[in-house]
Order: sequence, then C-alpha cells, then structure tokens
Amino acid sequence: MDNATATIDPKEAAHFGALAAEWWDPKGSSAMLHKLNPVRLAFIREAIDAHFGIDSRALRPLAGKRALDVGCGAGLLCEPLARLGAQVTGVDAAPENIAAARAHADGMGLSAGTITYHEGELAALGLFGFDLVCSLEVIEHVTDKAAFLKTLADALAPDGLMILSCPNRTPQSRLLLVEVAERLGHVPRGTHDWKQFVTPAELRDLASGAGLVLNEPKGITWSPLSGLHLSDDLSLNYIATAGKVR
Repeated sequence: MDNATATIDPKEAAHFGALAAEWWDPKGSSAMLHKLNPVRLAFIREAIDAHFGIDSRALRPLAGKRALDVGCGAGLLCEPLARLGAQVTGVDAAPENIAAARAHADGMGLSAGTITYHEGELAALGLFGFDLVCSLEVIEHVTDKAAFLKTLADALAPDGLMILSCPNRTPQSRLLLVEVAERLGHVPRGTHDWKQFVTPAELRDLASGAGLVLNEPKGITWSPLSGLHLSDDLSLNYIATAGKVR
C-alpha cells in the first residue's frame, strides 16, 4: 500500500501495543474503556435494532450478519458482538493487541470461526461487505482521517450500519479527558492528543467525503450520580451511526 493511503501512526500503534497485557484488566490501564464499553454497547444495541428492524428482546440480533471492528484493541467490543450472534472480524494496528485478543477469545471459548483478527492497515486487507462496521475512539489516532473514513466506507455493505465514536475537541474535553484524566492516571499518559480530536461537524464532513451520511450523534458524558452515560451533551465525547449515501 502506498504512503498516500496509509493511516496507521507507528507511534500510536506502539503506545497501545505496550498496553496490550493489561487490556482485559478492568482495574488496569484500560479501566476507562471497561467503564465506557457498557454505554457504547447500549447505543449499539439500540442502533442495530432500529436499523435492521429487530425485536429488542432478541438475544442474538446479529445472527447471520458480519461485523467489523476497526481499531479493535484486544477485543473489548469484538467479543460482545460475537455473543450477539455476529461473525466478527477485528483489525488493529498493534500486533501485541491482536495477540492478546486471540488469546482472550480462546480463553473465553470463542472459536476462530466466530472472531477473526487481523493486524495492519484495513485498506490492505481486502475486507468488504460487512453489515456492521464499528470504529470507536480510533479516528483521533490515525494519520489521515479522510482516507480512514473512506476505507471504513469501502468495507461497509450498501445497506449496512456504521457506528463511530470520538472525543470532541472542546475546552471541556481538553481539561477533563487530557489534563485531568492523564494527570490522575485514569488513562495512560500520552494516550490523547487534543488537537487530533474531531468535532461532530468535522466528522460529518469527513463522512460526506467518504460517501456516508452521519446521523445525529449522541453524547457520552459523566456525572457523579450517573457515571458515564448517554446524553445530549456532546462536549466530551460522542457516538453516532452512519450509512452509505443512497
């Protein structure tokens, strides 16, 4: 693949690869992701049901469907998607993360046929036709955001569902997600570069350039009483669905 379409930042891959051994430890360096995952999964489940017309009481709403998680880390989202019935493919830039993901899936009894993991650039892997494509907290870590969105769009089936999440570039996110969170050890130092955060308007433009329509995002915020939760407040983080232009 030529450099014009490369999206992996080697320094970012090395940073997250170094955390691979603790990825599944809810009290380790990925503790914040463990707290965030149920909030994201609640949004994803509702989006799946609405998009595919599935009964919210169904236990395996993704049965017979193919799901792709790009920037999958050690599989925190891949495994729940598999339990929802999907045949899952996970892609990550760090080989250490992929090794940890495979080992954890094996330990949980999830066969290689249920979840398949790949390392490297998505565009070089020839993956297409997915019913569901997810990339959560990833776009702020890539080198070419427009090229990255295009590769995600290329992997999505014409009537498929895409789900994206990203920290918003606001004064609030700079204070809480970077300065406070990293200083207090809630996330490892060097995890976030605030300048790389993407606003909802910017993500909408990037999606449009990739032939996608971004729907109205939902905020992910925090309060002392509710902890992390979905809200209309987009100032810290947000999650949204998208689909191909028809």
